[in-house]
Amino acid sequence: MKKEILLSIAGLHMIEEEDGNVEVVTAGDYYNRNGKHYVVYDEVVEGLSGHISNTIKIGDNSLEVMKRGLTNTRMIFEKGKKTLTRYQTPYGILDLSILARDVKVEETEDAIDVAVDYVLEVNEEHLAECNIKMNIRPREAGNLSLQTPEA
Repeated sequence: MKKEILLSIAGLHMIEEEDGNVEVVTAGDYYNRNGKHYVVYDEVVEGLSGHISNTIKIGDNSLEVMKRGLTNTRMIFEKGKKTLTRYQTPYGILDLSILARDVKVEETEDAIDVAVDYVLEVNEEHLAECNIKMNIRPREAGNLSLQTPEA
């Protein structure tokens, strides 16, 4: 895979009969170290000065998302495991727990696709049933698939 990539992230969060869709397409950088895939990109938050530096680490059946800047956290998604983390935002700190039901990683020479199904709890209270899909492609390919995961 090339160093310069396009990343699409589509997420669905089901909260009490309502769903919240999130879709992002951004440019980033890719590298592989010790058999793990890394994607690095910056995120701008509307209405706030500053940015968030994101690092995504992809293993065989795991995903780790690290955020630094306006928000700070380290979220780990491993199939069948519940992980705890603190999510620091400009508005306060949230205690999160993530139970990853399934983590699928498919890779080819020119693409990496990730699908995660998980349960999100905030301050020990069930918040949402969530799905995330990520597509990583070389920047010049331009053939990203932005399809919101099904509930």
